[in-house]
Amino acid sequence: MSKGLLTILMLIVSNVFMTFAWYGNLKLSELKINTDWPLILIILTSWGLAFFEYVFMIPANRIGSQINGGPFSLMQLKIIQEAISLTVFTVIVATVFKGEPIRWNHIVSFGFIILAVVFAFWKTE
Repeated sequence: MSKGLLTILMLIVSNVFMTFAWYGNLKLSELKINTDWPLILIILTSWGLAFFEYVFMIPANRIGSQINGGPFSLMQLKIIQEAISLTVFTVIVATVFKGEPIRWNHIVSFGFIILAVVFAFWKTE
């Protein structure tokens, strides 16, 4: 498997953990699971999930970075990560948070982020 593909797959897994670490507590509240948990327990639970985000994010950045022989510049890595983050978030919102609407302006915003990825890989030399 190429370093670029491995990097992207690891960033996807990382962002799944990130999205649940950041927003999963809201779904638990919606389901009335953690409504009586103290905030510190919710934070520690999210932190536990975020650990796995880093388990995939850090190696993905090391493998993908040109600094370590990977195919991507730092700017490209960051823009790829942001596009993946938004994609993963959108899929999770559409499948887990079904009451949250995805509107036309969200789609346009997403399109601009995809354009950012295109421009990040645009050869200027």
